[in-house]
Formats: sequence, C-alpha cells, structure tokens
Amino acid sequence: MLSCAALLAGLLRALRPHQWIKNLFVLAPLVFARELLDPPMALRAAAAFGLFCLAASSVYLVNDLLDVQADRAHPVKRMRPIASGRVPLPVARTAAALLAIAALGGGWLLGPAFAATVLGYLVLNVAYSTLLKRIPYVDVLCITAGFELRVLAGALAARVPASGYLLIATALLATFLGFGKRAHELSAARGAEGHGASSRSVLARYSPRALRILLASTATATVATYVVYTLDPATRAAFGTDWLVVTAIPGLFGVLRFVHLVRHRPRAESPTEEMLRDPPFLANLVLWVVAVVIVIYAGRF
Repeated sequence: MLSCAALLAGLLRALRPHQWIKNLFVLAPLVFARELLDPPMALRAAAAFGLFCLAASSVYLVNDLLDVQADRAHPVKRMRPIASGRVPLPVARTAAALLAIAALGGGWLLGPAFAATVLGYLVLNVAYSTLLKRIPYVDVLCITAGFELRVLAGALAARVPASGYLLIATALLATFLGFGKRAHELSAARGAEGHGASSRSVLARYSPRALRILLASTATATVATYVVYTLDPATRAAFGTDWLVVTAIPGLFGVLRFVHLVRHRPRAESPTEEMLRDPPFLANLVLWVVAVVIVIYAGRF
C-alpha cells in the first residue's frame, strides 16, 4: 500500500507543475498593454494564471488516464505516476474532477467570459485526448488553439485588449512548437525502429519532409511577425521607443535553439520539456523577458 507522502508526491508529479510555464501566456496581454504595474489588473491576471494552472493539471490527469495502457507500453512514459501505479486510477479521476470544478468556479468569479474560455480550454482538450489527437495536423492546431485561449483569457481577466499581433504571433509560435514536438517524436520512433517507442498512432501519418518544411516555415513566420510588430509605427508610438526591435535577437536565438533540441536530443521525452532543462535556452528566455520589460516600461519611470 502506498504511503500518503508517496501518493501526494506522485500526484504532484502527475499534475506536471513544470508545464505551468505555458500559462505565462495568460499574462502576455497585460505586459504588452503596459499595465503590469497596475495592482488590480495584475492581481486579476495572476488569478487567471493560477486558474489556468488548475485547468491544465486537470487536463494532464485526464490525458494520462485515457492513455494509461499505451503509456505502460512506452519505455519512458511507463514511469509516469498513473501508468506506473503510484497514483491509483480513482484518485486521479477524483483529482481531475476537483481541479476542473475549481478552475471553472474561480473563473466565474473573474467573469462569465473568462469562465467560458476556461470551459472552452477544458472541452478542447477532452476532444483532443479522445479523438482529435489521432488526426494529423489537426492535433497540432489543437495545441495552437489552447495557447490562443490562454491569451484571450488573460485579456478578459485583466480587462485589456489582446492585439492582433499578439494573437497571430502566439498562434505561429504555438504551431511551431507543436510541429517541433511531432518531428522529435517521429524521429525518436524511427530511431527505435518501432519497438514501442511511441504511444502516438498519429505519427505514422506524418511525413518527415512535410514536418521539416512546416517547422522552418512557422519558425520564419513567427520571427518575422514579431519583427514587424516591433517596427510597426503604432507599436513604436505606443511604447515611445524604437528599441523593442532589439528583443527580436533573443527571440530568434530561442527559435533556433528549439530547432537544435528537436534535432539533437532524440532521447528526450519531449523537446518542449527539454528546453525547460536547457541552460542556454533558459538564460536566453530570461534575457528576452528582462529586455522586453525594460524597453516597454522604461518610459513609465
């Protein structure tokens, strides 16, 4: 019988708190609206971030519950808490339901529109886990939609606009990351010569050449969109500076570093998880965040 401490530790790992960094996209509208220093807005945005973390963890539990048999046949994923038995199935089901209810209940306090985005996020991911993840390219677009919902939710919670540039750049970046993940998984599966290296049946319907083209295309489009945004006269006038374009340099490095991880870390479980353990990528991410905040908010002081 599992001890209470072991069960809690396993459940915490199953919630994947390291993946909560993706929910920082909820804060993006507030940052680029130059309202990060407004306490009421910042508090609402922080609450939105926390609620999306609850929703995301609920989704991870549901996904692991649905994939438990496939994960047990996977050389890496079989060590996940639910697949390995460290978190019993009834406990995982109960935790997933409670987290979803808490996210929706808290979301309603921030407003019906925000709660609707949380509900949309949950419904989208249930549809993804049960059906859409088996459809090539549609599965990646589901990932993109999830990030778009995060940005929209952040704008609704903080009561600031989500610019068209922000939504387009987010969509392109999320699609780029999604295709990178699929390219990495396909490479790992082929490297293992099909000996149960992947639990994704959809990979057989992906073309390595098509993924390379899509990865390069979305990478280029992401960086180009961000550069155009920084050079837009309206952007320069809103921030009162021409220096935002400089932040495109670490942005470009981050994209290139992710491509490197996709191609050269075949044994990693996921390139998106690997980048969170990669010192050059993390240092560059911190540099980009600091540079953006300094450039955007320098005029406020």
